[in-house]
Amino acid sequence: MEVCVNSTKLLNLNQNTRLFVPGNSISHSFKNPILQFNNNVQKRPLNYPLNQRSCFSRQIRSLQRPISSQIKASPASSATSGAETDKLPADIMVTETQEPNSRVRLSVEVPAAVGEDCYKRVLKEFMKQAKIPGFRPGKIPESVLLNYVGEESVQKATVESILKRTLPHAMSTVTGRALRDSVRIITKFSDMEKSYSSLSSLSYDVIVDVAPEVKWISENGYKSMKIVVEIDHDIEAEKACEQEIKRRHKSLGTLKIVTDRGLQVGDLAVLDISATTIDQDESNVQKVPAAESKGFQFDTEDDDKVLPGFLDSIIGIRQGETKSFPYVFPETWQQENLRGVEAQFTVECKELFYRDLPELNDSIADKLFPGCTDLNQVKESLLQKCQEMEQAAKDQATDNAILDQLCKMVEIDIPQSLFEEQGRQLYGARLLEIQANVKLNEQQLATLSSPKAVNEFLENQRENIINLIKQNLAVGDIFKRENLQFSTEELVKEVQNSVAEFKRHKQEYDEERVREQVQDVLEGAKVLEWLKEHADIQYVTR
Repeated sequence: MEVCVNSTKLLNLNQNTRLFVPGNSISHSFKNPILQFNNNVQKRPLNYPLNQRSCFSRQIRSLQRPISSQIKASPASSATSGAETDKLPADIMVTETQEPNSRVRLSVEVPAAVGEDCYKRVLKEFMKQAKIPGFRPGKIPESVLLNYVGEESVQKATVESILKRTLPHAMSTVTGRALRDSVRIITKFSDMEKSYSSLSSLSYDVIVDVAPEVKWISENGYKSMKIVVEIDHDIEAEKACEQEIKRRHKSLGTLKIVTDRGLQVGDLAVLDISATTIDQDESNVQKVPAAESKGFQFDTEDDDKVLPGFLDSIIGIRQGETKSFPYVFPETWQQENLRGVEAQFTVECKELFYRDLPELNDSIADKLFPGCTDLNQVKESLLQKCQEMEQAAKDQATDNAILDQLCKMVEIDIPQSLFEEQGRQLYGARLLEIQANVKLNEQQLATLSSPKAVNEFLENQRENIINLIKQNLAVGDIFKRENLQFSTEELVKEVQNSVAEFKRHKQEYDEERVREQVQDVLEGAKVLEWLKEHADIQYVTR
């Protein structure tokens, strides 16, 4: 059995991010370095064709290539392949300087011999294309040609030729380390034009982001992790099963208006609620916006989801009646600014209903769970589903706790291009989710896809994005360190399943891209499985 091993990729462990692949692949090879002159990090906007709404998902997916591919296939790889076929008449000199954020500065010095050779090539090309009366193409004297096309045009073309030919050689020093789309020539083109002379060398500087190094705070500390996993008591299978049966039973009832009594447990009330702070100085009395609600539908059987003691304070209230009562917010209340605050609540009962429920017996078993003939079958079927959900929630909570711990165990100098790549991938996934749930119009699309919206997302989610990258890199490093493997059969099967899903939903896909992302997922699964086996895991219920 063939075994696949891959340790240079970044795994997307975000459980909320779907597997997206582009409909039309985008070429990321370094075709025209001349277009990349600037002194700042380039911010690429999300440019969606607003007049082609059907293309929305495809345009987003085209920006969502796996971050692993950014490291695996860098500009250096494509650049150096060109260097093998274009020999230079003299060697260039490249000085590498490490800079913050996993960035490298390459100071390139091009000898005069290379410049002279590029100058001759440019002249030869101009001679082929120029049509000067009295001269045959390719037989034009240099002085005549320069006068015809202009020395400035020849000089510009020569500098471009020098860059095109020498940049691949310069990038060969960072082959395998450079991140895709991160190469920038930071020397101004105008400065190079001014300094260029066929008799002297030409210098320019290149900035490139490189794959960051994973530094473990405690070497091999991940081998003996101690994890405390908090499990929500609401997901306990037995309790969840009882709640689900109760919910399904309630859904079979009908609501009827209460006319002859006040509110009691089991009723549903429609309430208008308001509150103000209590203060001896009436001028300091303020409204409590978080407590205000109009038409609030209050199910008295869900009193654990509202303020503790709220139900007791309004029990017995009748339709059309208003009750006012003092209340002190508990010190454990989730909103810190309200903890311990004394408030005066006013509650008006707008409507009051009770549920007319069918008797809970075998006769309604099929309505509670299709196919069941008695309540025992209903309980068994629902309990099995709840147990599956409980285990899934437990596994997810365990994975999250391990990943959170990994973040704290590593120090990584994250390059800006990698941060932006991950952030844009998450933003694209969010836009696809919005588009799937809400049909956005052109104006909404324009607003959501604007550079401002993207940059605001990147800034607001900076910590989350950084943590995700750290998790991905830490997982990839462990996969490599521990020589973890997955079988080719696993990979082929998962790729086939993913492709089948795309076909079922009639979505475009790129099988190679799908394969890369499936590999990432399999690597992550193997690492998490290995960490669980070697970790001391304690489960506590909150």
